[in-house]
Amino acid sequence: MVCKSILSQKRQRTENETRSAKLSDLDVLDCPVCFEPLTVPTFQCDDGHLVCSLCLAKVSNKCPGPGCDLPIGNKRCIPMEKVIEAAFVPCRNAEFGCTNSFSYGKVSSHEKECNYSQCSCPNLDCNYIGSYTSIYSHYISSHLYENMTCSFRSSALVRININEKVLVLYEDMEKLLFVVQCFREKQGVYVTLRSIASSTPKEKISYWLSCNVDGHTLAYKSPEMKRFLEVSSHQIPEESYIFFPNSLLCGEMLEMSLSIVIFDGEWL
Repeated sequence: MVCKSILSQKRQRTENETRSAKLSDLDVLDCPVCFEPLTVPTFQCDDGHLVCSLCLAKVSNKCPGPGCDLPIGNKRCIPMEKVIEAAFVPCRNAEFGCTNSFSYGKVSSHEKECNYSQCSCPNLDCNYIGSYTSIYSHYISSHLYENMTCSFRSSALVRININEKVLVLYEDMEKLLFVVQCFREKQGVYVTLRSIASSTPKEKISYWLSCNVDGHTLAYKSPEMKRFLEVSSHQIPEESYIFFPNSLLCGEMLEMSLSIVIFDGEWL
């Protein structure tokens, strides 16, 4: 009877009240392997060490805990899963105007597409930082002399000085900024094109670069275009680029044909 009474009181309190608590360190809700927020399902070994479902394969079902080699992957940590689902946190862009809150395991997904994500101006000499939705108007108004237009409706001839490393293009219909970057290495020059935007905008974009040099044709059709929030002049692309070997370079100028398209899985 006592147990039933306690359960009844707890059920009534749960139905009538919403209580909040403050967690002093959100890191306890992160996976110890990838350091990203834990998500459901979360797994534990017999000693209570945790790992997220994405990292389970990385650790080959062996516990990543310090000094622990117990098997992991057969037992879910239900209490931690309940904490994860109950822990709501504001978007990290709250100070810039975002009013959304999400369960801790889902907030990183939102932040990838948050309209208030902060971008740096693609002009490497400019210190302006603002939301990616405002970076376009800033660039057009502050760096008009550097602008070169592009369009989803037609190809454009792009000329870039390899030593200047960065060329910014703008598309005025969708109000988007694209950055052509050159990275010189011993073997030649890497050229890539990316857009300044959150990592998951509504429309997928792809591009096609081609160049004719001394009877040789180099061409690259990209998969979905990479997006970023800050231009780096030192980070050589690991994928999605066209490479010009030194034997095909003629001076410091590169002249290429560029097409940018809305991408739906097939080239237009």
